[in-house]
Amino acid sequence: MRVIWLLLVAAFVAILNETTMAIAVPKLNETLGIPPELGQWLTSAFMLTMAVVIPTTGFLLRRFTTRQIFLAAISLFSLGTLVCLSANGFVMLLTGRIIQASGTGIMLPLLMTTIMNVVPSRQRGRMMGRVGMVIALAPAIGPTLSGFIVEGPGWRWLFAIILPIALLSLGLGAKWMTNLGETTHAPIDVLSIILSALGFGGLVYGLSRLGSHGEVADGAAAGAAQAGGPGILPFVFIGAGLVVLAVFVLRQLSLQKRDAPLLDLRVFLTANFSIAVVMMTVVAVAMFGTLSLLPVYMHDVLSLNAQESGLVLLPGALIMGLLGPVMGRMYDAFGPKPLLIPGTILIASALFVYSQVEPGTSPYLIAGVQTVLSVGLAASMTPLMSASLGSLARPLYSHGSASLNTMQQVGGAIGTALLVALYSSRLHSGVSEGMSVADAGAPGGQTAFLIAGCIALVPVVLAFFIRRPAEEDEPVQAPEAEEPDAAPLPH
Repeated sequence: MRVIWLLLVAAFVAILNETTMAIAVPKLNETLGIPPELGQWLTSAFMLTMAVVIPTTGFLLRRFTTRQIFLAAISLFSLGTLVCLSANGFVMLLTGRIIQASGTGIMLPLLMTTIMNVVPSRQRGRMMGRVGMVIALAPAIGPTLSGFIVEGPGWRWLFAIILPIALLSLGLGAKWMTNLGETTHAPIDVLSIILSALGFGGLVYGLSRLGSHGEVADGAAAGAAQAGGPGILPFVFIGAGLVVLAVFVLRQLSLQKRDAPLLDLRVFLTANFSIAVVMMTVVAVAMFGTLSLLPVYMHDVLSLNAQESGLVLLPGALIMGLLGPVMGRMYDAFGPKPLLIPGTILIASALFVYSQVEPGTSPYLIAGVQTVLSVGLAASMTPLMSASLGSLARPLYSHGSASLNTMQQVGGAIGTALLVALYSSRLHSGVSEGMSVADAGAPGGQTAFLIAGCIALVPVVLAFFIRRPAEEDEPVQAPEAEEPDAAPLPH
């Protein structure tokens, strides 16, 4: 069990680091003397690297031992954090972020696969609830923490706080991490890696550029300056990414015939898994899209600063994190439907309420609606992770985890791009007609959240079709005292 707790802490720190940069970018632009379009790469490059790394984890988790993967991931993350902390300019800081992302992309699939392999099926909901706590709490605390740090001691403390925890995780991992599962020796397909990198990377980059268009930090002038629209380039990347992904899929189907795919797509032959992945993708659209748009909306329309916006989001974040283990125990006791049906209804309802927010809306109402949304997310994420991976055959756990996390990453990029682009389009149109930022931004936010609410109705319908996986034989758990070089345990 301490191995899982170690992975949980490492994943929390890695995801927390991922989400602290968005608030810090404007301050970094000012401090480093770089234009906003260059500073945006500190988040875009991180997302790109994650999109490239995560699809390969299905192969990596079968080729290498748990111990090797963990130590490599946390070492990369620690090295990247050190590079960021000591950065003397933009290039060095960007390099550190890319190194960090290389480790972060491995961490969550490793955590999920380990839970599936060592935790008895009747207790998986409880453990997946803790994973849900990590996924929920870290992204929501990140912007709040970042707002206080960049306005106080300075941006370097974003990395100075995280580095000791990462190094401690590395030391404890070297001492405690055991080898779980058996490894395979299938040769890696270089073409699949290239296709995966170009496909997922192009798709996420195009979405990130579409979503970053029109982020208004300085009022009407910034909005009017970009009123011309995002241009065709993001759509070129999105289209090219989809084409390359189609080739990637064909390549994996060919490699599956000799059991050597980079990402085994047979996981999608399981209906329960496929439905859960679709639902998780849409939930990610709502979660990450909302967390991306709300701070911008509260700044432009409600005139709140970064710290105040972070405090508005904090109650929901804390409740969502605390509910993770509770929802996990409820899943173990009652199955997915009693959680998913009300959870998805709460998500859609909160988004529809957001579509009615106006310039005079109280921040306390926003905090209340965000809390309702957070409860819905907590009730949805744990059952989806447990029911999806639990529906797969044991040899497919690593590929299922990679697929689930990849689609969550893509869903987050879609949510951010969709909501921010819809908001920005209406905002710029209004500003160009002489309206104030607050008056122009309100209908943009209403439109964005209304469309997000309509999309969120899809999981409401699909929730009725998710079933609890049949009970499996309990997996063998690695003994706590096992030496690091002990022989791997069979699946």
